[in-house]
Amino acid sequence: MSQDRPKRPAVLVFDVNETLSDMSPMAERFEDVGSPPHLAKTWFAGLLRDGFALTAVNASESFSLIATEALRVSLDPQSLNRETEQAVQHIMDGFSGLQVHLDVPEGIRALSDLGIRLVTLSNGSASVAEGLLERAGLRDHFERLLSVEDAGVWKPAAGAYAYALEQCGVVPMDAMLVAAHPWDIDGAHRAGLGTAWVSRAHSRYPAYFKAPDLQSGSLIDLAEQLR
Repeated sequence: MSQDRPKRPAVLVFDVNETLSDMSPMAERFEDVGSPPHLAKTWFAGLLRDGFALTAVNASESFSLIATEALRVSLDPQSLNRETEQAVQHIMDGFSGLQVHLDVPEGIRALSDLGIRLVTLSNGSASVAEGLLERAGLRDHFERLLSVEDAGVWKPAAGAYAYALEQCGVVPMDAMLVAAHPWDIDGAHRAGLGTAWVSRAHSRYPAYFKAPDLQSGSLIDLAEQLR
């Protein structure tokens, strides 16, 4: 970690989708409607790509709108067991039942016990984060649930992180982003925040992105590093 950055930040800013939530059940939703389950990852990567593309031209649409329309595009040429709109709704409803990764409850409680303020910053809606944390019994550990929908720009644009900092009343050096996505880590680094990469897929971190200050395999491990 950089010597001019405190080891323990005042605020931890958590990404939500895939960092806190286990999105593997979404594949079952695709299978339910007669679509190949592997399409779930392709669809999610594609909707992020399109959200980033709009951000690059100073435009913005909600996560749910892009996700829904991307589903229509992905499912339209396939032979489904129901109407396309019914299939789209069935898959989108999957977000309301997602659970956190197994390490998250213990990890969040350990991080909270360190006296660090915890918030979320998602490219999705705050209501999805709210439901996820309520189901896990963790909502009370989070001070704020923030969404780029209120920032007007998606992560990894600098404005998204600036919005979170403003809402929390801290400067970049006092905040650390926790995310499973290297592109999110890179964006936060360039915005001046500390970064902690949670390697959910236990994969190699891309060398073309700015390296994280901390790297961990779980939130439990991250809490130990910050203790």
